[in-house]
Amino acid sequence: MTRWLSEQEQRTWRGLMRVSTLLDAGLNRELQRSSGLSRSDYQVLVQLSETPDGRARAFEVGEELQWEQSRVSHHLARMQRRGLVAREDCPTDRRGAYVVLTAAGRAAIEKAAPAHVESVRRMVFDGLTPEQVANLGEAITAVLAQLDARVPPRHGRATAAPASRG
Repeated sequence: MTRWLSEQEQRTWRGLMRVSTLLDAGLNRELQRSSGLSRSDYQVLVQLSETPDGRARAFEVGEELQWEQSRVSHHLARMQRRGLVAREDCPTDRRGAYVVLTAAGRAAIEKAAPAHVESVRRMVFDGLTPEQVANLGEAITAVLAQLDARVPPRHGRATAAPASRG
């Protein structure tokens, strides 16, 4: 038996979809304008910049971003051609490789982060009260916990916490 959404759930769901679409497009435009990075570039650079040695296995990047292997491979190749990341062979797994943040990649994320966080603040948080921010955070945490419980990681590894730089 189908459990249809109530009117409030339907409004909330459609609002969430619209917020997701508008935020994704708006943040991508702002990043392109301010730094020349795509939102996907930024996500990869954030992930690598938050590791202790600026490196991660390619499959870990894909798992964190929920990208298919082909998308990871193609996007990392484009970033590598632009000098933002490098690939290094994995000494313990001949089929695997590390994605390594280059000096140019670190400079790009450091340049992009202030404008990006200002965009996030302007698009999301400036219009909310502290109580609304807390409520939104609680709701997002609950939804993420439900999603994490339903989607097993691809390589038997736990997924990392969301990146703190947005």
